[in-house]
Amino acid sequence: MTDNFKARSIASGVSVIDSGYFSNDFAAIYIIKQNNKVAIIETGTTFSVSNVKKALENDSLSFLDVAYIIPTHVHLDHAGGAGELMKQCPNATLIVHPRGARHLIDPTKLIAGAMAVYGEKEFRMLYGKIIPIDANRVIEADDNFILDFDGRELKFIDTPGHARHHFCIWDKQTESMFTGDTFGISYRDLDHNDQVYIFPSTSPVQFDPEELIKSIHKIMKYKPKRVCLTHFAAIKPTQKVVEQLIAGIHFVSNLAKKYATQGDAEKVIQDKMMNYFLEGIEKIGVKDLDFCRERLELDVKINTQGLIYWQKIVKIET
Repeated sequence: MTDNFKARSIASGVSVIDSGYFSNDFAAIYIIKQNNKVAIIETGTTFSVSNVKKALENDSLSFLDVAYIIPTHVHLDHAGGAGELMKQCPNATLIVHPRGARHLIDPTKLIAGAMAVYGEKEFRMLYGKIIPIDANRVIEADDNFILDFDGRELKFIDTPGHARHHFCIWDKQTESMFTGDTFGISYRDLDHNDQVYIFPSTSPVQFDPEELIKSIHKIMKYKPKRVCLTHFAAIKPTQKVVEQLIAGIHFVSNLAKKYATQGDAEKVIQDKMMNYFLEGIEKIGVKDLDFCRERLELDVKINTQGLIYWQKIVKIET
């Protein structure tokens, strides 16, 4: 857990803080301020709540001012802290995708799934206690649901591909799209001059490349000035960025199709994916590839797990 709670403004009334999950500037939480009311997009983990508290206090606000808590989907780096944050914010309503709501109301399956991956000790260290949320405080946001946030329109857009319980949020006022993991991963400490490198998130268990590409095009129909990534912060979605992201989806999907059934699939896919990402980063002028390799190690590992699982499901269904 890091202590990097200082909010960074990215647009009018919109700021980003580091959730403190895993490493510096790995997972973002967005704070939208509207007439002294607050909406929080993404929650990080239970351990992230203290960072949110400090960021609010720095803006002369408190948990009492929080009106909405909005995880883009229920993966634990995005929603693990939702229960604790709702507990601390008595006036808040949770807004969540209809497919994800039941897992935050009763997180038993979320906890069991994560513990199966990490083991109980590491799970507790990473995520702490996952607290259930009262169903009476939950709104399920279907595709095109519009929230009137004290006069500010927030529109919810169903965006499967990374997960079936994923939506993105369109802030009409600032022309910003909060994209969770749908619009990929791009770290600010890997930028070079005005160039960014972006790559897809294919973490388990619902990766679907065709649906993900459709969701990216759906996002771009809004012509956003910025896409606000959970991993990490806001970037300008130029045509080059979109093409780079979609090329990455095709590349990793083809890796999975080719190697997922091999005995050494995990190592082969990880190595080839890492080399592909490093080549892309090098092309934009980044020199310290050892740092880049370390920065991307966890993402490559999780992406590989998701790709192998995807191919197992494809074979079962066919």
